[in-house]
Amino acid sequence: MDYKNIESFDKGIIIKKVKNFNLIHIFDCGQCFRWDREENGNYIGVAFERVIELEKRDEDVLIYNTTEEEFKNIWEEYFDLQRDYKDIKLELSKDPLLKRAVNFGDGIRILRQEPFELTISFIISANNRIPMIKRAINNISNKWGKPIEYKGKTYYAFPRIEDLQGVSLEDIGGCSVGFRAKYIKDSVDKIYNAKVLCEKIKNEGIVDEAEIEDARKYDLHYIKSCDDDTCHLSLQNFSGIGPKVADCIMLFSMQKYSAFPVDVWVKRAMQHFYLAPDVSLKKIREFGKDRFNELSGFAQQYLFYYARENSIKM
Repeated sequence: MDYKNIESFDKGIIIKKVKNFNLIHIFDCGQCFRWDREENGNYIGVAFERVIELEKRDEDVLIYNTTEEEFKNIWEEYFDLQRDYKDIKLELSKDPLLKRAVNFGDGIRILRQEPFELTISFIISANNRIPMIKRAINNISNKWGKPIEYKGKTYYAFPRIEDLQGVSLEDIGGCSVGFRAKYIKDSVDKIYNAKVLCEKIKNEGIVDEAEIEDARKYDLHYIKSCDDDTCHLSLQNFSGIGPKVADCIMLFSMQKYSAFPVDVWVKRAMQHFYLAPDVSLKKIREFGKDRFNELSGFAQQYLFYYARENSIKM
């Protein structure tokens, strides 16, 4: 566990003596899109239909606008605080090349985010820039998400699957998602239909194998329960999801830590540290998974952050 205990105060809670926790490293390492840095260095984010604000103060982390109960039910898991990242960093630092990246981003933690939101968010992320991704996600949230007030400002939760079911392709396209609108619409329909079918199976005791197979194919909860390779392949049944996006979804919301998403920054980092410049993305992914095994996802985050922040070029 990477903290000592928690204490309440009038505006929220304090996580005491937190280790391996740097706000910039966590929120600027490419894994999330609903967190923004304030002028005072704090971060305000929207997750699980709540708005919280984080402040790092010496060894403590203050979370505003929450309770001890919410921390135990949501934020302890969301910030992966039961995990000791020291052990991960020690293991990865045995690789002298990777050690530089680990030391540079030593406060990174992999968030445990909500699978439906992450699926739609990373469909939007394909061939896109972070400011545009954030804008599109905010547009979708502002239009169909639950409003939440904090410090005199209205924030919006990411919509539930039921909120997006039935939304037209044109309305989705109006949220600045570009060509991805059809992928979002198709994925929403498939996930919603799978959810309805799963509930029907549960409530009515249907045992038809074909219906069970149809339900499982696009059921994110079932996909999350599969082994890592099956999970990776299953996510690619959705329109607009290729190997890299599938790796991101399974790493950042399904706790599949063998995932190794390869984007331009990870490619540059892997070429810089390990490989010849002409290696394909598929081979880089295979190389990373073989080298880092069950810690591949953690290694990827350190490499991504190091490469981007240092503007590594090949």
